[in-house]
Amino acid sequence: MKDNFFGYHKVLLDINLTTKEIKTVPIPREDIENFLGGRGLGMKLIWDRLKKPGIGALSPENPLMFMPGPFSGFPIPSASRVVVVTKSPCTSPENKSLTSSSTVSYSNMGGFFGPEIRFAGYDGILISGKAKHPSYIVIEDNRVEIRDARAYWGMKTDEFDKAIVKQLNNERFQTCYIGPAGENLVSYACILHTTARAAGRGVGAVMGSKNLKAIAVKGTGMPHIADHKKFSIALKKVRDTSTGPVDGIKTDLFRKWGTAAFLQTLSDDGLMAVKNYREGTYSEIEKINAKTAREKAWVRDFACYCCPLACKKSGAVKDGPHKTIVHDGPEYETGTMFGANLMISDFNGMMKAIYDGDDLGMDIISAGNVIGFFMEAYEKGLVTKTDLDGLDLIWGNVDSVIKFISKIAYRDGIGDLAANGVKAVSQKIGQGSDAFAIHVKGLELAAHNIHANPPRALSYSVSNRGACHLCGDTISDQNFMAAVDSLGICFFATDFNKVLMPGVDKNLLGELLTAITGIDWDEDRFIKVGERVFNLEKMFNFREGFRREDDNLPDRFFAEPYTKGEEKGALLNKEDFNAMMDEFYVKRKWDPVTTKPTNKKLSELGLGFTI
Repeated sequence: MKDNFFGYHKVLLDINLTTKEIKTVPIPREDIENFLGGRGLGMKLIWDRLKKPGIGALSPENPLMFMPGPFSGFPIPSASRVVVVTKSPCTSPENKSLTSSSTVSYSNMGGFFGPEIRFAGYDGILISGKAKHPSYIVIEDNRVEIRDARAYWGMKTDEFDKAIVKQLNNERFQTCYIGPAGENLVSYACILHTTARAAGRGVGAVMGSKNLKAIAVKGTGMPHIADHKKFSIALKKVRDTSTGPVDGIKTDLFRKWGTAAFLQTLSDDGLMAVKNYREGTYSEIEKINAKTAREKAWVRDFACYCCPLACKKSGAVKDGPHKTIVHDGPEYETGTMFGANLMISDFNGMMKAIYDGDDLGMDIISAGNVIGFFMEAYEKGLVTKTDLDGLDLIWGNVDSVIKFISKIAYRDGIGDLAANGVKAVSQKIGQGSDAFAIHVKGLELAAHNIHANPPRALSYSVSNRGACHLCGDTISDQNFMAAVDSLGICFFATDFNKVLMPGVDKNLLGELLTAITGIDWDEDRFIKVGERVFNLEKMFNFREGFRREDDNLPDRFFAEPYTKGEEKGALLNKEDFNAMMDEFYVKRKWDPVTTKPTNKKLSELGLGFTI
């Protein structure tokens, strides 16, 4: 092995908002080789920084990290990603013995922010502490400033995006920021970039807890690569793969339709979240699908850094009472959670709800889940119109939904309770409502229903950040996804799903990584990184008090079958589910009773420091 290795700056920008200390910290080569970057390196850093379990997610001690990967910033197709790693404000174990136990949280965001961190000379940014007043950070190569953001506090994300560009007087800066939801510590607030690319699952609340409105980055450099010739050869293979057909399916699927292409498909297949996950098929899906969006709203397509897929869609709703800009949407998740899951078929109204959710800075997956829960509780008489501040929260009432979104962001009235997530709401309401409070470990399920999809049920149950549709439905998929999230490339550009996705496979990813770093990377070594990351996350959660009882699902999926659609009658079987989980733990080399990875497995993965 060579003494030197390439492709990294080998430093982390470390900013303490309490003390205002700004420094660069070297990243050990061992950590880079074992965890790559992105999700993996962020996980190693949070393990090292939070040695004591039970520290609150909104505590100044909790680090908020922006971690690109070794691919970020290079001209590799779809190498746009940055992973935000922190402790989750959403999750908690069933048996809580520590003050503020929660899982790790990681959220993968596209756009241009991740590459710009690398251009500025860093392999990641770590922020700790809490500013005395609202602040923002400006990074221009090695010049880093903490500035006063009091004039911007309270601004929605669309307005702020324009204001910060004007303030910096340079459109080359890439920025990310929170809206009122993050400022008001809504547990499922997100961090926005380009007003539509988002890091969700609650990381915006952590940013708000630090009195941090925004980060702006501009850089002028990149690390050297080990072998330009090998890199050029591998890059050509990737580019050819990324734009060619895969099993007859072309990347035109994403260019034309984006992820909204799957609104119709998953509804037809009975795999969509409908009416608070009671059903898997939405009878009015044609009114809100991608074809309708193309006809009614979309004007142009946008791509993230170096991406041939251009899956972001924008335009405007031009008529009716809900005229609005369309920065992005409907995507599959947003169209389902603010559409089918709430029984909303008014396309223009749905787009207004999506715009407001983004503008206020909240995770639409969780917001749609929470509102769906309230709709069902209202239908069942567990809450009244008075409880809901006069909102007539019947299924499909888009005007009430739009008002509710605002109430959540500002913690106004019933919005104050709703801002805490569906687990907390259900605990407050009681009356058996936990049966239809759709979450795992406190994190709301994404838009993929599971009555007829046991592998996805397992994915939700064992995901290390709570219910996650991007965890992977099998052990091999989980290891692959963790490794890909550590690279800085979008998984849409990989062969994660050979039928739907372009086909950059593990060997080709390894070729690129070898050319960049000068270290030999084959498929086995690459996947081993993913397994190491997944197990380290598991050990973090275990240290926080999470056990087998936390890897579970709401009763709805075992007790209430679909009543319509392609999968009518579908239901998960509790016995089969438990057997599937037992098999998973055994194959993972985790204790089926406690779910702790065995010491032998941890040592084998180089995680002996966690024992």
